[in-house]
Amino acid sequence: MTAGACLALLSACTAPADIPAGETLGISVESSLISSIDGMSATLGGAPQFAPGLTFLGGMELSSPEPLFGAFSSIRFRDSEHFVGVFDTGYFIEGRITRDTSGHLSGVDEVRLAPLLDEQGQISPFKYMVDAESLALDGDRAYVGFEQRHRVVAYAPLSDLGHARASAPLALPFDIGRLSSNGGIEALVLSPEQSPLGGALLALSEKSVDENGNNYAGILSGPLQGEFRVKPHDGFEITDGAFLPNGDLLLLERRFSIASGVGMRLRRIDGAAIRPGAVVDGQILFEADNRSQIDNMEGMDAIVAEDGSVHLIVVSDDNHSILQRTLMLEFRLAL
Repeated sequence: MTAGACLALLSACTAPADIPAGETLGISVESSLISSIDGMSATLGGAPQFAPGLTFLGGMELSSPEPLFGAFSSIRFRDSEHFVGVFDTGYFIEGRITRDTSGHLSGVDEVRLAPLLDEQGQISPFKYMVDAESLALDGDRAYVGFEQRHRVVAYAPLSDLGHARASAPLALPFDIGRLSSNGGIEALVLSPEQSPLGGALLALSEKSVDENGNNYAGILSGPLQGEFRVKPHDGFEITDGAFLPNGDLLLLERRFSIASGVGMRLRRIDGAAIRPGAVVDGQILFEADNRSQIDNMEGMDAIVAEDGSVHLIVVSDDNHSILQRTLMLEFRLAL
């Protein structure tokens, strides 16, 4: 049994902490390193497919004795080390990644959790009200997208996470009645200021589709507000996204079935194609199945490295199940 599995078993027998409104909780997080994305022998199939310019750098399996840890839905980096994320159980997480002397991921520390508060600064007792699935950062403000009770709200101040309160829901360019209960706004992404989208906030649905089978998506602000669509393929569903410095949009996608298990895909969308009324599609950069070191991959962000390349950090949602893992994987994309 791995150290992560042992901690998962321990946390399953431990009562989760009670974090009062206005407070944060510091927790310890253990990590075990992943050295290769090929989790099993290549003779078993499932060899990951990489587009030119994309390489796997390494990753970690994360675990904690605190039962609240897990259920990652999205992650965003404030700089090259410090991150903020949301759990679909109604919590913010903030922390810092650490690296070894070779520059590879080695752990996370300074980890704190805070409950998601409503407009009155209160904690909702209902899971359907705090099913956070998406996140975008804009200065000292965080936009969070929710499923079940579909909405996008802004939290501030991000610098004081325990006291960050929700705004009233933002206006969306499509009817939220079209969104399926468990397939709503799965990705919130903030476009680059210098792109044609002019720093606009975008919302993309996981598996809510129109009459043509295309995913609902919208541009919530900026000069090109309006609806657009994303064409899905092969049963993969959007779980997060991140803009590249040149304005192209990377999508993280997941597929799951009892027959084939879990799959992960990265797709690149031409940023110039994103406009009201468009149906966008893009190049596949990466694909892997459950015979690789992946899991239920739900969160992704892009960080520009000193050499000009982009590092992608991808995290998984373990659904608080001992059968799943919280992974943090890192890729390098040459531009």
